[in-house]
Amino acid sequence: MSVAATRTQSLIERLPAVRGRLTEQAPLAGVTWFRVGGPAEVAFRPADRDDLAGFLAAKPADVPVTVIGVASNLLVRDGGVPGVVLRLGRSFAGVEIEGEEVTAGAGALDVNVAQAAARAGLGGLEFLVGVPGTIGGALRMNAGAYGRELKDVLLWAEALDPNGRLHRLEPEAMGLGYRHCEVPDDWIFAAARLRGTPDEPEAIARRMGEIQQARAESQPIRSRTGGSTFRNPPGERAWQLIDRAGCRGLRKGGAQVSEKHCNFLINTGTATAADLEGLGEEVRRRVRQETGIELAWEIKRIGVAAGQGGDP
Repeated sequence: MSVAATRTQSLIERLPAVRGRLTEQAPLAGVTWFRVGGPAEVAFRPADRDDLAGFLAAKPADVPVTVIGVASNLLVRDGGVPGVVLRLGRSFAGVEIEGEEVTAGAGALDVNVAQAAARAGLGGLEFLVGVPGTIGGALRMNAGAYGRELKDVLLWAEALDPNGRLHRLEPEAMGLGYRHCEVPDDWIFAAARLRGTPDEPEAIARRMGEIQQARAESQPIRSRTGGSTFRNPPGERAWQLIDRAGCRGLRKGGAQVSEKHCNFLINTGTATAADLEGLGEEVRRRVRQETGIELAWEIKRIGVAAGQGGDP
């Protein structure tokens, strides 16, 4: 059973008035790439940054806020997500070019940022077409692909703290590392400015096409998946460890380890979040037993299991 409707109503009554949209028991499975998971107790789509800041400043301190983007690297558990689930809409998706710099809202798709830069003759951001998410998510995990990471092009980021105060963060203060960012989890990214390099649009477009082709050939991008499941351990590749442990094609319920790229989990059509998470844990167990290496989840898992309540 998911979060009780009676509790949802009492939460809604405790939340401040907003100009955006608050929705009770909002389904989340349909917005995730895995297509699984329970509802948000309350979902919030702020009208703009000021609306979000006012909400954060006025909401009860005990109400948790969970931010999701396009949910491309996210697993929502079957019992749903207690508290408020925040999704940034169109007002956070703008992309502006000024000289050799690109300013993007946290809700802007990574691929749209790369394409806008390419049209303006700015290279160096081509790798973003290989990152299926938003700029906010890319900041949160220092996303990267094909030899580059966000920290390589980041000039600054803006984030709202839990009290709704806006901060401008320099990369050196963000603790960016491999799939890692030390900005507190309860800070919400609002925007970023990235540095491009002047180049011929045709050359940039060619490199972007090569990245997209390589991704299509090596990853199960047309399946219900959540991107790379585990981080690469130092000096190792997660997919090779998983293959070595005999997990390619391994199944649990409706979940399967991809035959094409075994660091990807797939919902074959009937999987639950529990199937996918359980399969991931079985992969970790087998890799640990075979190699002695502990794989760390790269996919973010949120919410509670079916039949549970309380905070995640």
